[in-house]
Amino acid sequence: MQKQNNKAKLIITREFNAPKEIVFNAFADADALAEWWGPPGVPITIVKFDFKTNGVFHYKTDMQGQIAFGKFVYGKIKKPDLIEFVSSFSDENCGITRAPFSDKFPLEIFNHLEFTEQDGKTTIILSGHPVNATEEEMQFFSQMSPSMQQGFAGTFNQLENYLKAQFKLKIQNKKTTVARTSTYLNFPGTTEEAFIFYKSVFGTEFIGKGLQRFGDIPQDSDHPPVQDNIKNMILHVELPILGGHILMATDAPKEVGMTITQGNNMHICLEPETKAETKKLFDALSKDGTIIMPLADMFFGAYFGQCTDRFGINWMFNCIEGK
Repeated sequence: MQKQNNKAKLIITREFNAPKEIVFNAFADADALAEWWGPPGVPITIVKFDFKTNGVFHYKTDMQGQIAFGKFVYGKIKKPDLIEFVSSFSDENCGITRAPFSDKFPLEIFNHLEFTEQDGKTTIILSGHPVNATEEEMQFFSQMSPSMQQGFAGTFNQLENYLKAQFKLKIQNKKTTVARTSTYLNFPGTTEEAFIFYKSVFGTEFIGKGLQRFGDIPQDSDHPPVQDNIKNMILHVELPILGGHILMATDAPKEVGMTITQGNNMHICLEPETKAETKKLFDALSKDGTIIMPLADMFFGAYFGQCTDRFGINWMFNCIEGK
């Protein structure tokens, strides 16, 4: 897309404990980007998002009342391996502007992101260099390299927490390898109210560990801190209803990177007895549909994946194969 300039080049490498397609999708989805992109702790608003060659990502940041805009113009995209884009500071009309911190910073930066996967972990290599910059701008860009490394480290920390939050919502209570089909529901903070209601309607009791809450997640280096305002929300619950069918659910607050929209708040959850059967069903249902999360062995002990079939129905797969 652009020729690299070796005089002023930024290279950042970061590994994430998640499959490549999941990490790639965090860059390819507007709701996901709104949860993690940008300086740590600074909320962003998506103004425009068109993830395709020559498409534009235009966003607004609000740092304690200091409003700024940024934009990407996408170049080559190869899902789930490669994303190229030219980034710049911007104004509310999506024009290119100078950086608010210096008029010596280049107007445009070309960015090349490569995604590779090994053993279920994804490595991102980001390389960037100025576009059509003066010698003075290239020197300034080189001098800014330590600050940019630190800035991207903070942004990628937010991405890591976003990815962890996605997986934490998949905690489940199944104790046997007997196949079953259930329905998995997502709520914007009203799971407990809804399931107390369903419990009264069907006259059944919660199974597994009952009402698990976000505050029950262990606080250690493998778990991002849980914000106080969501600690009492429901992480996971299971309730048998008619004919032994199981309703399962979670609250999906934005604080952990989830966005509830009509249509993504319900999944048919299949729990086959074997990985082979799981893959067979997953491949059949995802053909000509959309793979949301590829099948993979997850930290919570299950062979897990999600897809939407060609008719728009959401499917979740969760297999705990016997040893």
